[in-house]
Amino acid sequence: MSGHPPRPLASRLPGVAPIINQWAVITIVLSGIALVFGVVFIRRGNREAHMRAMLTASALATVFLVLYLTRLALGYEKAYAGPDGWRGAYFTLLISHIILAAANLPLALGALWHAWKGLRAAGNLGNIDAPAARPSFNRHRAWVRWTVPVWLYVAVTGWIIYLVLGRYGEVVTG
Repeated sequence: MSGHPPRPLASRLPGVAPIINQWAVITIVLSGIALVFGVVFIRRGNREAHMRAMLTASALATVFLVLYLTRLALGYEKAYAGPDGWRGAYFTLLISHIILAAANLPLALGALWHAWKGLRAAGNLGNIDAPAARPSFNRHRAWVRWTVPVWLYVAVTGWIIYLVLGRYGEVVTG
């Protein structure tokens, strides 16, 4: 033993964390795009395309979360080092993003749960107006009235934070 504390994993694997960060950004951008397509599809009455888009959005958001948490576990983070005049606005945006991102997970899971229960009761997408399925789809709709705006806000603010830190961020390891 040298008596020195172990170096953070990110410093022992210098190229891995930034690559994971890039893939996290790619997956969350694609997730946001899939979410918007899912909303458009359901408004046009295309239930099958809606379901596929929303499952894609959910899967990509899950991959993002795994990549994001992996990056943090590697000890790779960026801290705001931009103009002092923007610091308050940046941290207000960051705090609202963090709070709503934490709220978004249970909201999305609730929406998915009720859609799955409704689909299971209906048997197929063509039968979602069946009396047994209607209560679950009504709850699904009630959940998504909150979930979609929160998810979009979290996605857009996440992209803004990423761009700000790309320009005004300093890598912090350890």
